[in-house]
Amino acid sequence: MLKKRPALLWLLAPYALYLGVLPLVDRVHPTVLGLPFLFFWLLLATLLTPAAVYVAWRSDRKRGRA
Repeated sequence: MLKKRPALLWLLAPYALYLGVLPLVDRVHPTVLGLPFLFFWLLLATLLTPAAVYVAWRSDRKRGRA
């Protein structure tokens, strides 16, 4: 299925942001914008998830699948 719809790989981006990188960003210091780094990372991942879904949807739509 992925060979036919490679745009769906964008849907793995949120998984990688949340779980794949979590052991690397599990830090309290440094702080970014006054937030502990882990909280900032989770907030950033939450904001980037709709962007990844949108890119996957647009790519799939351009191929005439939606």
